[in-house]
Amino acid sequence: MKQHTVLLADEQPLVRLALRQLLSQGDHYQIVGEVGNEEELLVSLKVNKSDLVVLDYSQSESFRPSTVAKIKTVSPQTQVLIISADTRKENIFQVLEMGVTSFLTKTCGTNEILDAAHATLKGDKFFCTRVIDFLLEKSFSKDTQVNCAPTPLSSREIEIVQLSARGLIAKEIADTLNLSTHTVYTHRKNIMKKLQINSSSELVLYAVSKGLVQNEG
Repeated sequence: MKQHTVLLADEQPLVRLALRQLLSQGDHYQIVGEVGNEEELLVSLKVNKSDLVVLDYSQSESFRPSTVAKIKTVSPQTQVLIISADTRKENIFQVLEMGVTSFLTKTCGTNEILDAAHATLKGDKFFCTRVIDFLLEKSFSKDTQVNCAPTPLSSREIEIVQLSARGLIAKEIADTLNLSTHTVYTHRKNIMKKLQINSSSELVLYAVSKGLVQNEG
């Protein structure tokens, strides 16, 4: 099984230690470095183009939102997972626009962190509930009218959207609904076409906006 290289970037040694312990439990991740400031981070990336950087950009003495743009310049293929206590919407939108793949707050549980790391390395977006709420608020603020149109999806497609929004992969959805994996993929393709969306993150946003999933803390 391929190991993904991970670089931990946080000014707090205890946070780095906790993340190292968590991600080292399985065989999926190889922690190739820990850094406590932006300079160390960029030097480490130049030496070792890590698959994933886990970063808290909201540490003014060490990391800033602009750190994300510098990561993308030095190592464009590196995926970025933010785990931060920052709740300022303008900062969150800024780093997402810079190419952050996933964003969690530091109140998230260990399973959510592992799920986020797995999704991020696949190139999928993964957001905690608070960030999803911000994105929905931003999206809806652009609309002058509320769209009350009924969902165009069948009951089976709604079930698949609900399970997808909970983070289940196609095989898990197939097992849950007693379907073949191929059938699940076909449904997802049809769902994307009906909703005119192109990514898993957009599907999650749709599910939340339509009340198809419950917000969890």
